[in-house]
Amino acid sequence: MTHVIIYTDGAARGNPGPGGYGAVLEYTDKSGKLHTKELSCGYRLTTNNRMEILGVIRALQALIIPCDIDLYSDSQYVVNAFNQHWIDSWQKKGWKRGKNEPVKNVDLWLELLSAMKGHQVHFHWVRGHDGHPQNERCDQLATAAADSGEHLEDEGFDGGSQ
Repeated sequence: MTHVIIYTDGAARGNPGPGGYGAVLEYTDKSGKLHTKELSCGYRLTTNNRMEILGVIRALQALIIPCDIDLYSDSQYVVNAFNQHWIDSWQKKGWKRGKNEPVKNVDLWLELLSAMKGHQVHFHWVRGHDGHPQNERCDQLATAAADSGEHLEDEGFDGGSQ
């Protein structure tokens, strides 16, 4: 199974405001050559958490074959959802956090679970702005996407509850 390293970041200016995600994928081919792929996109009216999840989704969707993935994110929200089994708990409770408190961003969590199928994904939290070059690059990509004049609509954003 091919090993891939993914670094992601999300940004929302004004939260909600124009936002974007950035992702960098790295892998070494059979000849030992390092390959890098960068992804970013801007969105209108969104939140940082939605962009953090979307960055992971788009990075996973860029992979054609099943991979063993080390995914680095500065979003504790994303990393803890898997490392602390929040996702499992939310699914068992019918996408509720407590008795009547719905989980936010269910549309994206479901899309992320679908994008993970076939892959072995290991989530790692890194402190934001920790100086890691790829983490910093993802932050730059996400910020550039958030600040760009070209944005897609975030169809799942409902005015603030996401």
